[in-house]
Amino acid sequence: MDMDKRFKWTKFYMELASALLPYKNNRSELITKLKTIFADAGMNFPFKERGKEVYEDICPFTVFGSFNKGITNANRRALLEQFAKQFSIKAAVPTEFDGIPVVMNLSAWFFAYKENRGEHDIDNLWDLLEKAIAYSDEASTDNKNAFIAVYDTVTKQKMIKWNITMGLYWARPYTFINLDSTNRAFITDVDNMPHYFTTIFSDINKGLPDGRNYLFMCEQAKNALNQKEYEYHSFPELSYYAWKSNQLGKTEETTTTTVDSNIKETNYWIYSPGDNASMWDEFYKSGIMGIGWDDVTDLKGFSSKEEIKDFMKNVYDPSYSYKNNAHCLWQFANEIKVGDVVFVKKGMHKIIGKGIVTSDYIYDTSRSTYKHIRKVDWQNKGEWEHPGQAVMKTLTNISAYPDYVQKLLTLFAEDTSEEVSEQKEIKYPLYSKDDFLNEVYMDEDTYNTLTELLEAKYNVILQGAPGVGKTFAAKRLAYSIMEQKDTSRVAMVQFHQSYSYEDFIQGYRPSKEGFELENGAFYKFCKEAEEDNERPYFFIIDEINRGNLSKIFGELMMLIEKDKRGDKIKLLYSNEWFTVPKNVRIIGMMNTADRSLALMDYALRRRFAFFDFAPAFASEGFKNYLTEKNSPKLEKLITAVESLNNTISADESLGDGFRIGHSYFCTDDEITDEWLKSVVEYEVIPLIKEYWFDEPTKVRDWSATLRSAIK
Repeated sequence: MDMDKRFKWTKFYMELASALLPYKNNRSELITKLKTIFADAGMNFPFKERGKEVYEDICPFTVFGSFNKGITNANRRALLEQFAKQFSIKAAVPTEFDGIPVVMNLSAWFFAYKENRGEHDIDNLWDLLEKAIAYSDEASTDNKNAFIAVYDTVTKQKMIKWNITMGLYWARPYTFINLDSTNRAFITDVDNMPHYFTTIFSDINKGLPDGRNYLFMCEQAKNALNQKEYEYHSFPELSYYAWKSNQLGKTEETTTTTVDSNIKETNYWIYSPGDNASMWDEFYKSGIMGIGWDDVTDLKGFSSKEEIKDFMKNVYDPSYSYKNNAHCLWQFANEIKVGDVVFVKKGMHKIIGKGIVTSDYIYDTSRSTYKHIRKVDWQNKGEWEHPGQAVMKTLTNISAYPDYVQKLLTLFAEDTSEEVSEQKEIKYPLYSKDDFLNEVYMDEDTYNTLTELLEAKYNVILQGAPGVGKTFAAKRLAYSIMEQKDTSRVAMVQFHQSYSYEDFIQGYRPSKEGFELENGAFYKFCKEAEEDNERPYFFIIDEINRGNLSKIFGELMMLIEKDKRGDKIKLLYSNEWFTVPKNVRIIGMMNTADRSLALMDYALRRRFAFFDFAPAFASEGFKNYLTEKNSPKLEKLITAVESLNNTISADESLGDGFRIGHSYFCTDDEITDEWLKSVVEYEVIPLIKEYWFDEPTKVRDWSATLRSAIK
């Protein structure tokens, strides 16, 4: 097994899992050993019922949970040293724990208290470990079926949610994928995994998969990770990269988003000037920043990251991916803008400077090395402790993580407080009704109706079939009303079945000191809007009907009504007075084809106006798009889809709300055979398979029709 030095823990964890298994039928002796382990490590024994009575029984995953929770690495090492001693573990005690997910301290056990757990709950967990190890050793049909049977039993028990995938991963980290929220967000992002994979598992957050689907996911993930374009090729590496991505400020599953891709605003970058900042002194004196890979010629001669990557494979070792390197070069040449702020790092723990970019990309052939440069006004040079651990990449855009940016800016606050204030001033591009009509395939009368509805109710839900452009239109509706693309006044969240009042308004979150009261996305947004009450603010909720709306909104159900705006009510947790400002508009989106969802709560339904979005193939805007693209195959495909939509509309079990939307077929890139095939195979056909899951003949016929249209 090829293991990176960072993942030496995997050998120890696997050996420990195997060493626990003989205690399946001798758990009292196991508990005695655990008492010794914690006593010798100088720690309190954690396995107690309600914090008092010592466990009479225990499962192996809870044993792992005792040292894979919110404790220091020093305490973790101390415990593992004692585990090694008591269980005669031959593998080296790990000193690094990269790629290991942890559970919350209060959820470190995998079974309920005595009075709430089933008679065989703990037995089942031991059976699961046994079957998991057997399947990992030999993925035979019998072992697979045995694993599936006990897995499906365990997942119905109390205290078992996504954590069971974490437990399986601890025991056999190269066989079972961990599906905690960080990993789920990472693996369903097309930037991190192949498109086919993210398409198959796009709905993973709906709930824990059954045993058969979980093993299928593990197998598909392994296949995906075998592709050379990724820097991670095993589940431990994947988990580590997911964690690193999360460290830049991502929250679990749902984040508040204010960034729009085409806004010209100040961006913030963290950058390393050569290996271990070896070029920093020269770059500082010369007033430049540079990047390596000198054999790659003028970067402005490349039209895409792929072209850069292909060029690098021809010039350098062709067996290497160059994905990250090509991405870095592309960003350096095309995405950094004049006025952007650059923080300079040394290693992962030091910040050594800050400056403002003053030029576009330059390919300086007069330089012997680091020919790819930009001019920079370096304003600070010194040494500061990085808050936490910096990313490893040479160049990273950190603009989407304002809390992180603010921490870095604070390092220089004493010297540049005036400058920082100036940097925060952003000039947003203008955006009119005409701009909206040019981008969104909607006529002026319909637009006027929509804006009037929003003003009449303050809350509107855009409902329609998949791919009709609801999310795209929601942001631009806000921009058009504001008359500028002011992303600071637009926030977006996505509801899901686990989204809660605590995420939305406020609630207690675990911290180093225990639990702290934290404010949610809507609370923060309303506070910002309240301080700027002369201008409209827009809060956008995607998949609004996927959440438990009554629980999410809680006591704010009343305050979102138009005539109750400005009224105050006391919040559940903080007991503080709170109001939803009059300048806040709420725009929700819901997919009418999602038949897995219950009807919206009537109390909330009457507080929103509902606006239907339909496929816009017949609109002038879409016709102009087809003319511009000049692709006969695309036009033929659209004709087939329109015919398909007529069939869907006429189907009594479906109807208009299930029609295929136009946005599936919209792209800024060139129309290629590969792109058309991807849309048909991985977006449209999976939809009709879901629609007509009990009519395979209809699925087969329409799949053939769509495929023939693009041949």
